Amino acid sequence: MSNPSVPDDLVGAFQIEGEPVRGRVARLGPAIDEILRGHDYPEPVANLLGEACALAALVGSNLKFDGRLIVEARGSGAVRYLVADYDTSGGLRGYCRFDAEEVAAASTGFQRPGARSLLGEGVFIMTVDQGADMDRYQGITAIEGETLALCAEQYFAQSEQTPTRVRLAVGQEDGKWRAGGFLIQYIAEDESRGSTLEAWERTQALFETLGEDELLDVELNSNTLLWRLFHEDGVRVFGSKMLRAFCRCSQDRIETVLKSFPAEDREGMVEPDGKIHVTCEYCSRVYAVEPASLEPAA
Repeated sequence: MSNPSVPDDLVGAFQIEGEPVRGRVARLGPAIDEILRGHDYPEPVANLLGEACALAALVGSNLKFDGRLIVEARGSGAVRYLVADYDTSGGLRGYCRFDAEEVAAASTGFQRPGARSLLGEGVFIMTVDQGADMDRYQGITAIEGETLALCAEQYFAQSEQTPTRVRLAVGQEDGKWRAGGFLIQYIAEDESRGSTLEAWERTQALFETLGEDELLDVELNSNTLLWRLFHEDGVRVFGSKMLRAFCRCSQDRIETVLKSFPAEDREGMVEPDGKIHVTCEYCSRVYAVEPASLEPAA
């Protein structure tokens, strides 16, 4: 049972004292449970989407402006499309499109098939959205690592030339979904610092001791976890942010989209009760729209 003294749905930043390493740690409880229970996902798909949401929170929480961080993967495998969307208010949502029979086939012989097994050949994408009046920044890399964490590490190495290590974990406790994520990054050496590679290698060695069970442990808070790993060097924690499941769908948004369709197409959408029904792909909320409300004002 969850310990109420250990906060869930939180992402925070940290810095190793005196070392060229910074990082972030995320722990998701009720928020990820709400996101994953919005759909009847097979367990491997739920695991993959949970990892994507934890990753989006880790990376997105580093944004220094109001905006969104979107993690996507598109592939030719059993999972065709994966997206996790984080906004800087702490809102988080996610969605997967998949073929159930192909997921079952891909899962044969695996305890938990990873990103490569489920997505197949494809691309991993991170997009920074700074708002309607600003250009988007997008980086794309091939899906080569078996895990989503390896895809993210490859993305940072190729798109940002920043040495990065990522660990992601998803599981269930008392029938409730949980997720966790841990990210460390190397701050490049300069003339004032001199060579810092040895410190980075030592931090990576400590990072390798981090278990998925620790990221999911309901009795273990982030500060205690960081102390376990880095107490010999010291670690400074700052900038924590609460996370929540949040979808941007609304009746107005749905009606705006429907109005963009030709009238004859909308007529074909009307169901026997005389309304058009639209289900949000993210949160599964169903909207009922009166066709008359979509007609231009007289």
